[in-house]
This record gives sequence, structure tokens and C-alpha cells, in this order.
Amino acid sequence: MTKITSNTPTNKSFSETFMQFLTESRKWIFVVLLAIIVYLGYQLLTKNDENSTVEYDTNLIQLQIKNVGKLVVTEGHFAEVLTYKSQNKYLMNMVSFDKKAIVIINADVTIAYDLRQMKYDIDEKNKTITIVNIPKEEIKISPEIKYYDVEQSQMNPFTGDDYNKVNKIVRANLAKKIEKSSLKSNAKNRLISELSKILILTSSMGWKLQYEGEIIKNETDFSQKLKG
Repeated sequence: MTKITSNTPTNKSFSETFMQFLTESRKWIFVVLLAIIVYLGYQLLTKNDENSTVEYDTNLIQLQIKNVGKLVVTEGHFAEVLTYKSQNKYLMNMVSFDKKAIVIINADVTIAYDLRQMKYDIDEKNKTITIVNIPKEEIKISPEIKYYDVEQSQMNPFTGDDYNKVNKIVRANLAKKIEKSSLKSNAKNRLISELSKILILTSSMGWKLQYEGEIIKNETDFSQKLKG
């Protein structure tokens, strides 16, 4: 008699099927948890990296502003010759006593911008540097005054008042010469050149530079603001 062997698999019990289901579920739960951990880790690392970049940019910009923060000085020399005269009259202007002198002036003039006093704000969130205040120019006039061909009398001698008058006249004349000269514009150009170093750095780092409510994009914008 031939023995018949059946190849049909036996049915698994409920407990075996449930355990297999749990095993498969654990695998998927582990994969999902791993994915979540990787995502959160990436976000954390990315955020830290972004914060580190902003902090690095801020420190670099502050260092550049510190380097720019110095005394920018432009020097000039002026020469002038004037004649000073004065009269004292007596007896209903019938008698007068004159005094006069030729005055030669050589003056050194400096125009300075103390950028150590410049004020600014840093907006890290919007990556914007705002220049709040640029110090005004400081003009210093150092005249050397010499008197020649001095004529005076005992009734009308040179006094301290005369020298003070000459000094005021000299300074007023020099101030007019400075205004007409290129000294002040040269000083402004040097100022713009120094401030542009900040602009170049901020632009290269993707930051914005703002002054008087407007974004500064190039030297021309600075020039229009400062010379306008």
C-alpha cells in the first residue's frame, strides 16, 4: 500500500501569528523612531550651525567697525598776507594818530572725523547694520602770525586788543578759504572710503547696511548722503 504524504502546511496558532505581528510592528516602530531622531538631530544641528554663522558674522562685522573706528585726518596749508590799519582821532577828527603793520600768516589746517564716536546698531535677525550717527567734522586752524613794517606812535601803540582783532580777522579769512578749497571735500572722500570698508564686508556676507532710513548699496549712496 502506498503511503500518501500531504505537502499542505499546517495552520499556525493564534499566539504564533500575534507574536510575529508584534515582531514586525517593533521593526516599523524602530524605523519610524530612528527617522524622527535623525530629523530632529538634523534640525538641531542646522539651527546651531545657523546661530554659529550669525554669531561669527556679527563678531567679524564688529571687528571691522572697530578697525574703521579711528581718527581720519586730512591736512592742508594756507598762506595769507594782509595789512592791518587803525586810527585814533582827536580834536574833532582834526588830529589823528595812525598805526599799521603788514601781517603774514602761515596756517596749518586739519579736518578730522573721529569714527571712534560712530554709533551703530546690529540687527542679527534681519542681518542689518544700521549706522545711527556719524560724528561731525572737527576743523582745527593753527595759524603762525608774524608782523612786519610795524608803524605806531605813543598816542596810538599796538595793544592786546589789536592782536586779538588781527587773530579774529585771520581766522575768519582762513575759514572762507577753507570753504572755497577742496580740503573739506577731500576729507569727506576719506570718510566715505573708510565707511565703505564696512559696506564691502556686509555685502560680501549677505548683510545689509542702512543709514538715515535707507539701504546703502554702494559708495555713491554714501556720497549722496554725506555730501547732500
